[in-house]
Amino acid sequence: MSLIGFPNPVNEVSARLVATGVVLMTAVAIAFDVKWILPILFYGFVARVLTGPKLSPLGQLVTKVITPRLSFKEKLVAGPPKRFAQAMGVAFSGGALVLLLTDHWFGAQLVLGLLVLAASLEAFLGLCLGCKVFAFLMRLGVIPEEVCEACNTVGLRSFL
Repeated sequence: MSLIGFPNPVNEVSARLVATGVVLMTAVAIAFDVKWILPILFYGFVARVLTGPKLSPLGQLVTKVITPRLSFKEKLVAGPPKRFAQAMGVAFSGGALVLLLTDHWFGAQLVLGLLVLAASLEAFLGLCLGCKVFAFLMRLGVIPEEVCEACNTVGLRSFL
């Protein structure tokens, strides 16, 4: 088993639970000025982009502890759009971290607010904005169809 790589397909239940964790962490950072959460958020997104849940503490908690204890039926969805969504999380959390490190906490809070919005849509409504952007970029030809053959499979086509 390789350390680097993202799972395909992905359990939608676990993805939504990870998004819930992101919402909680980010909301705490914004509401209570808990700035030390930003590097942890950033690390989590980078870890999930590179390895899926393998090196992400939140990913491990969700996939190994929380999801197995729930009675929800597994719902498999294509991995590449979810990986792209995690990469967007890298951009948002990384941008907020840069703003924090350059002493622009209010700007960081604004960027984190956008992250909370996107993660909340995923967590509570099952609407993955990163997946929608991924599908749009595929339709434009920016992302080649070969990147996500599973996206064309019946049952995994929810993103397109």
